[in-house]
Amino acid sequence: MKIESVDFFYLSMPEVLDIGDGSQDALLVRIRAGGLEGWGECETSPLTSIASYVCPMSHSACKPIKYSLEGKHINSVEDIQKISESVHSNSFDLLQADHTLSGINIALWDLLGKKLEEPIYKLLGYKKAFPKLPYASQLFGNNPDETFAKAKHTVEAGFKAIKFGWGNFGEGTLENDIAHLEAARRGAGQDCFLMIDAGTVWENDFNEAEKRLAALKKINAYWLEEPFANLSVNEYKKLSTSLPKIPLAGGEGCNNFTQAKLMIQYGGLSFIQIDAGRVGGISPAKQVADLADEFGISYVNHSFTSHLALSASIQPYAGKEKHNICEYPIEPKQLAIDISSTKLTPGKNGYLQLPEKTGLGICVDIEAIKKYLVDIEIKLKGKNIYYTPDL
Repeated sequence: MKIESVDFFYLSMPEVLDIGDGSQDALLVRIRAGGLEGWGECETSPLTSIASYVCPMSHSACKPIKYSLEGKHINSVEDIQKISESVHSNSFDLLQADHTLSGINIALWDLLGKKLEEPIYKLLGYKKAFPKLPYASQLFGNNPDETFAKAKHTVEAGFKAIKFGWGNFGEGTLENDIAHLEAARRGAGQDCFLMIDAGTVWENDFNEAEKRLAALKKINAYWLEEPFANLSVNEYKKLSTSLPKIPLAGGEGCNNFTQAKLMIQYGGLSFIQIDAGRVGGISPAKQVADLADEFGISYVNHSFTSHLALSASIQPYAGKEKHNICEYPIEPKQLAIDISSTKLTPGKNGYLQLPEKTGLGICVDIEAIKKYLVDIEIKLKGKNIYYTPDL
């Protein structure tokens, strides 16, 4: 079947706040071919990625992404790979390319799964999808008392694992951070897995991160996530060998396979976290999952938006039984909730199972997202080169 259209839909909450919450806006991708349509979601700046799809060519290695897609055939897994390779070749110097390609790649897998009537994980070579233990991913409270209350509420909701991140953690005093950590553990109880996400707050300041190790050890933190900026491999490696030893997680900032490979090889990570909506899609995410096997570290999805993105983020490691933890956002904005009518919810045993449906197994709720649609028009030399398509 031949690609007939590639459409982008910029969605946004009425007000976007200056907080670490990526669910306040979204960029959905719809690809139509052969009477079918596939959907994907980019973890990106929506308007920037739309521009990267339609921008004029600057030179031979800086073409708009549409150059590599429109009119191409999509009948096999190999065709998806060819399109990704073409984008990398034709848009090598377009630095937004991998973010935009991520949603496109996800939509292509969804489309192909529907054509071949298989879930994506089976197209990736897995025989079955193993259940994952979801950790309730949320922001730290504004103060330790709020963090305690959030942790207690989450455990009472049935979650066996919790992650707190961002907020004001790492931005104030060491004493404030310790108070948050201790409040999180008190609220979660001793039997709950507790992960801590520093949100790259120390950039590459090793000393600030090291000061928190004793407190993290005291609360039995399952991991410390993103203490440093993406690709700060020297600092990651040094902290991974420091005492008391705390397992490190990172990689969500990787926007291609090569970056993820460097983090795995040189960062001393115990967990590599990959966002299919940022790394270039499901295809490179699967490569990273296989590489994690080779290096004996755990692959974990990164997902903090919709259930469409959640399904896409789990597919690359769905068939890997030993990689059994997944991020599960529990306080997204209403926009992210409304994107799909299909919801992935933990079962009575607390584990999450991918749906046994074709493609992503997720149905986009067209009517629900209309109220979030941002009307966009891009003109070049007086000519309209992009306008918001009809849903």
